[in-house]
Amino acid sequence: MKEIFYCSIKELRKLLESKKITPTELIEIFKNRIENLDSKIKSFVRTNFERAFKEAQTKKEGKLAYIPFAVKDNICIKGEEITCCSKILKGFISPYDATVIERLKNEGAIIIGITNMDEFAFGSSTENSCYFPTHNPFDLERVPGGSSGGSAASVSAGFVPFALGSDTGGSIRQPASFCGVIGFKPTYGRVSRYGLIAFGSSLDQIGPITRTVQDCALILSIISGKDSKDSTSVEIEVPDFEEGLEKEIKGLKIGLPKEYFVAGIQEEVKEKVLEGVKILEKLGVSVKEISLPHTKYAIPAYYIVAPSEASSNLSRFDGVQYGLRKESADLAEMYEVTRADGFGLEAKRRILLGTFCLSSGFYEAYYLKGLKTRTLIKRDFESAFKEVSLIVTPTSPTPAFKIGEKIKDPLSMYLSDVFTVPVNLAGLPAISVPCGLSKENLPIGMQIIGPAFREDLILRLAFWFERETEFYKIRPRI
Repeated sequence: MKEIFYCSIKELRKLLESKKITPTELIEIFKNRIENLDSKIKSFVRTNFERAFKEAQTKKEGKLAYIPFAVKDNICIKGEEITCCSKILKGFISPYDATVIERLKNEGAIIIGITNMDEFAFGSSTENSCYFPTHNPFDLERVPGGSSGGSAASVSAGFVPFALGSDTGGSIRQPASFCGVIGFKPTYGRVSRYGLIAFGSSLDQIGPITRTVQDCALILSIISGKDSKDSTSVEIEVPDFEEGLEKEIKGLKIGLPKEYFVAGIQEEVKEKVLEGVKILEKLGVSVKEISLPHTKYAIPAYYIVAPSEASSNLSRFDGVQYGLRKESADLAEMYEVTRADGFGLEAKRRILLGTFCLSSGFYEAYYLKGLKTRTLIKRDFESAFKEVSLIVTPTSPTPAFKIGEKIKDPLSMYLSDVFTVPVNLAGLPAISVPCGLSKENLPIGMQIIGPAFREDLILRLAFWFERETEFYKIRPRI
């Protein structure tokens, strides 16, 4: 039998239903693997096996009955400490479940741990955590990407069959690319954000990280849908994403934006993605070069809009209601010392940048201009989707870089998300699927972008590509 920790959700369900393995034994297998190997990778900041074993001994029904999973440290779980990997939230115990957690629990899934992330999701490498950096399972000297690096690494290493992440500018797709797994960012509004500790409220989306496209489709079907607790969630029918995976893709037209295949992208990344496109052509898909002319403004616009929203969202963490509190006789001084000690360097950098952009005299010059640019980027995609069904690009301009390589160069780090950020600004769905390995045996990801609420189309193309190539079967040697 295939190593059980690399089985798909479907395979695990068959083993459980046939009683070849008990729920308790399944949790024990993943527990042992995590305890044996996560000291090298450091994908988890907390595990709760005692709770997991208790749940494994209760009667569960649903599509995910007894399937273990991991959760990024910015998604609320009732009774669990949730810190966003920041000292300022140390000790905060969530009084409620996020809607996505509630929906997964209703289908019988069992949480076994909380994964590492960049503090408040500020980063592309999972080096900005207040705990420790996470290591890439394919090369322990390299980053797993970020900010959902802990979630991506936990799936890649075989610690869980799936995990939840959040994506504000590429934070699911980029680490999925670096770790050789599937990462899906849904359309803005498709999945409830209730219970997600906000970074950029108009950009954030929760999504799944899995080993196969079919698993991704299953999880997305479960967590999607209107939520009365989240006014940004959209009232739109949720199809059975699994059901449509095998529908024919012949006749689909995909666009290759010329702005995504320019200087700055590593040559082998370009080669692997274009090889992937040739495979899609053999499957009957036609290809057309397109232009997304405002792509070059995406990073500047994002780093005005996102920090501005972050500055506003993080103002609530002041030592009064949540987490860390530095005692002082003076209220203003208490705010100052609490925030100075509680926030890390990257969080402070983004708070300052966002506060500046929103300040009197600069709002129109920066924030308003950022919003106008965002509209232009969205219009580029709308025009493109009149010509093509889907858009294919690299997920990241490079494979995983070394730990410490970019941490002191924020601008270089920000450019890691150059191909993913436009999708968030436009509110569109996109997936990263493995499309090969670099010469150093590092995973390379291909991004498929679709029109709003056409997750089904993206998943279908990704499924056929996965089935044809089987890159998802490549495992890290740990």
